Amino acid sequence: LDPFLSLLHSISSRLSGQEVSDMKFLCRDKIGKRKLDAVQSGWELFSILMEQQEIAKGSLGLLKKLLQHIKRRDLLSEVVQFEEEGPRALDDQPDEHEKPISVIHKNVGRMWKRLMRELGTPEVNLDRLEAAYPLDLGEKLFQGLREWQKRKGKDAKVADLIKALRGCNLTYVAEKVEE
Repeated sequence: LDPFLSLLHSISSRLSGQEVSDMKFLCRDKIGKRKLDAVQSGWELFSILMEQQEIAKGSLGLLKKLLQHIKRRDLLSEVVQFEEEGPRALDDQPDEHEKPISVIHKNVGRMWKRLMRELGTPEVNLDRLEAAYPLDLGEKLFQGLREWQKRKGKDAKVADLIKALRGCNLTYVAEKVEE
Protein backbone atom coordinates (compact mmCIF):
# COMPACT_ATOMS: atom_id res chain seq x y z
CA LEU A 1 0.00 0.00 0.00
CA ASP A 2 1.08 3.54 -0.69
CA PRO A 3 2.13 5.07 2.66
CA PHE A 4 0.83 8.50 1.59
CA LEU A 5 -2.63 7.11 0.81
CA SER A 6 -2.54 5.17 4.08
CA LEU A 7 -1.81 8.42 5.93
CA LEU A 8 -4.73 10.18 4.23
CA HIS A 9 -7.05 7.26 4.93
CA SER A 10 -6.00 7.18 8.58
CA ILE A 11 -6.63 10.91 8.92
CA SER A 12 -9.97 10.67 7.13
CA SER A 13 -11.20 7.86 9.36
CA ARG A 14 -10.65 9.97 12.47
CA LEU A 15 -12.41 13.12 11.27
CA SER A 16 -15.88 13.83 12.60
CA GLY A 17 -18.65 14.96 10.27
CA GLN A 18 -18.34 18.49 11.62
CA GLU A 19 -14.59 18.52 10.99
CA VAL A 20 -15.14 17.40 7.39
CA SER A 21 -17.72 20.20 6.99
CA ASP A 22 -15.25 22.71 8.39
CA MET A 23 -12.55 21.54 5.99
CA LYS A 24 -14.99 21.73 3.07
CA PHE A 25 -15.75 25.34 4.01
CA LEU A 26 -12.05 26.16 4.11
CA CYS A 27 -11.62 24.67 0.61
CA ARG A 28 -14.38 26.73 -1.03
CA ASP A 29 -11.81 28.80 -2.92
CA LYS A 30 -10.17 25.65 -4.33
CA ILE A 31 -13.13 23.38 -5.14
CA GLY A 32 -16.41 24.22 -6.87
CA LYS A 33 -19.64 24.27 -4.87
CA ARG A 34 -21.19 21.33 -6.73
CA LYS A 35 -18.19 19.09 -6.02
CA LEU A 36 -18.00 20.23 -2.40
CA ASP A 37 -21.69 19.56 -1.82
CA ALA A 38 -21.16 15.93 -2.87
CA VAL A 39 -18.28 15.39 -0.42
CA GLN A 40 -19.31 13.32 2.62
CA SER A 41 -15.96 12.19 4.03
CA GLY A 42 -12.38 13.25 4.46
CA TRP A 43 -11.09 10.80 1.87
CA GLU A 44 -13.51 12.21 -0.74
CA LEU A 45 -12.22 15.71 -0.03
CA PHE A 46 -8.61 14.51 -0.13
CA SER A 47 -9.25 12.73 -3.46
CA ILE A 48 -10.49 15.95 -5.05
CA LEU A 49 -7.56 17.91 -3.61
CA MET A 50 -5.15 15.28 -4.99
CA GLU A 51 -6.81 15.44 -8.44
CA GLN A 52 -6.34 19.20 -8.40
CA GLN A 53 -2.77 18.72 -7.19
CA GLU A 54 -3.42 20.78 -4.07
CA ILE A 55 -2.02 17.98 -1.90
CA ALA A 56 0.55 15.36 -2.81
CA LYS A 57 3.30 13.31 -1.17
CA GLY A 58 5.77 16.16 -1.39
CA SER A 59 3.24 18.96 -0.97
CA LEU A 60 1.37 18.74 2.31
CA GLY A 61 1.12 22.45 3.16
CA LEU A 62 -2.62 22.74 2.50
CA LEU A 63 -3.38 19.56 4.46
CA LYS A 64 -1.39 20.88 7.42
CA LYS A 65 -3.21 24.23 7.28
CA LEU A 66 -6.60 22.52 7.19
CA LEU A 67 -5.77 20.33 10.18
CA GLN A 68 -4.41 23.33 12.05
CA HIS A 69 -7.58 25.37 11.39
CA ILE A 70 -9.87 22.60 12.64
CA LYS A 71 -7.64 22.27 15.72
CA ARG A 72 -6.63 18.63 15.13
CA ARG A 73 -3.04 18.95 16.29
CA ASP A 74 -2.85 15.18 16.80
CA LEU A 75 -3.44 14.61 13.08
CA LEU A 76 -1.23 17.55 12.16
CA SER A 77 1.66 16.00 14.08
CA GLU A 78 1.23 12.76 12.10
CA VAL A 79 1.51 14.69 8.84
CA VAL A 80 4.62 16.49 10.10
CA GLN A 81 6.10 13.16 11.22
CA PHE A 82 5.33 11.70 7.78
CA GLU A 83 7.15 14.62 6.14
CA GLU A 84 10.16 14.36 8.45
CA GLU A 85 10.56 10.59 8.60
CA GLY A 86 9.17 9.62 5.24
CA PRO A 87 7.01 6.55 4.78
CA ARG A 88 7.34 4.12 7.65
CA ALA A 89 8.73 0.71 6.94
CA LEU A 90 6.15 -2.02 6.54
CA ASP A 91 7.69 -3.69 9.58
CA ASP A 92 6.31 -0.89 11.75
CA GLN A 93 2.73 -1.68 10.75
CA PRO A 94 0.59 -4.24 12.55
CA ASP A 95 0.54 -7.67 10.95
CA GLU A 96 -2.46 -8.06 8.60
CA HIS A 97 -3.28 -11.37 10.27
CA GLU A 98 -3.51 -9.67 13.64
CA LYS A 99 -6.46 -7.42 12.83
CA PRO A 100 -9.60 -9.17 14.12
CA ILE A 101 -11.39 -5.83 14.25
CA SER A 102 -14.32 -6.99 12.14
CA VAL A 103 -15.06 -9.94 14.47
CA ILE A 104 -14.95 -7.67 17.52
CA HIS A 105 -16.91 -4.96 15.71
CA LYS A 106 -19.75 -7.38 15.00
CA ASN A 107 -19.94 -8.86 18.50
CA VAL A 108 -19.03 -6.34 21.23
CA GLY A 109 -21.83 -3.77 21.05
CA ARG A 110 -22.46 -1.59 24.10
CA MET A 111 -19.46 -3.02 25.91
CA TRP A 112 -17.12 -1.08 23.58
CA LYS A 113 -16.09 1.45 26.23
CA ARG A 114 -15.23 -1.22 28.76
CA LEU A 115 -13.13 -3.04 26.17
CA MET A 116 -11.29 0.13 25.20
CA ARG A 117 -10.54 0.87 28.88
CA GLU A 118 -9.23 -2.68 29.25
CA LEU A 119 -6.91 -1.95 26.29
CA GLY A 120 -5.61 1.15 28.08
CA THR A 121 -7.39 3.83 26.06
CA PRO A 122 -7.42 7.18 27.91
CA GLU A 123 -10.83 8.56 28.93
CA VAL A 124 -10.27 11.70 26.88
CA ASN A 125 -10.04 9.54 23.74
CA LEU A 126 -13.26 7.74 24.68
CA ASP A 127 -15.00 11.09 25.18
CA ARG A 128 -13.75 12.28 21.78
CA LEU A 129 -15.13 9.14 20.12
CA GLU A 130 -18.48 9.66 21.88
CA ALA A 131 -18.62 13.22 20.57
CA ALA A 132 -17.52 12.30 17.05
CA TYR A 133 -19.97 9.41 16.61
CA PRO A 134 -22.84 10.04 19.05
CA LEU A 135 -25.34 7.79 17.27
CA ASP A 136 -23.06 5.15 15.77
CA LEU A 137 -22.03 2.54 18.33
CA GLY A 138 -20.21 0.40 15.78
CA GLU A 139 -18.13 3.31 14.50
CA LYS A 140 -17.08 4.28 18.04
CA LEU A 141 -15.76 0.76 18.58
CA PHE A 142 -14.16 0.54 15.15
CA GLN A 143 -12.37 3.88 15.49
CA GLY A 144 -11.35 3.08 19.07
CA LEU A 145 -9.77 -0.20 17.96
CA ARG A 146 -8.00 1.54 15.09
CA GLU A 147 -6.59 4.12 17.50
CA TRP A 148 -5.42 1.34 19.84
CA GLN A 149 -3.82 -0.44 16.91
CA LYS A 150 -2.09 2.73 15.74
CA ARG A 151 -0.91 3.57 19.28
CA LYS A 152 0.57 0.10 19.77
CA GLY A 153 1.98 -0.22 16.24
CA LYS A 154 3.56 -3.60 15.67
CA ASP A 155 2.96 -4.42 19.36
CA ALA A 156 -0.81 -4.55 18.72
CA LYS A 157 -1.27 -8.28 19.22
CA VAL A 158 -4.29 -10.52 19.01
CA ALA A 159 -3.30 -11.99 22.37
CA ASP A 160 -3.76 -8.55 23.98
CA LEU A 161 -7.21 -8.22 22.45
CA ILE A 162 -8.20 -11.69 23.62
CA LYS A 163 -6.97 -10.93 27.14
CA ALA A 164 -8.92 -7.64 27.16
CA LEU A 165 -12.06 -9.37 25.88
CA ARG A 166 -11.80 -12.01 28.60
CA GLY A 167 -11.19 -9.23 31.15
CA CYS A 168 -14.56 -7.77 30.09
CA ASN A 169 -16.26 -11.19 30.40
CA LEU A 170 -16.68 -11.33 26.61
CA THR A 171 -15.50 -14.93 26.40
CA TYR A 172 -17.63 -15.73 23.35
CA VAL A 173 -16.05 -12.90 21.36
CA ALA A 174 -12.58 -13.88 22.60
CA GLU A 175 -13.14 -17.42 21.31
CA LYS A 176 -14.35 -16.12 17.93
CA VAL A 177 -11.20 -13.97 17.67
CA GLU A 178 -9.04 -16.99 18.48
CA GLU A 179 -10.63 -18.84 15.55
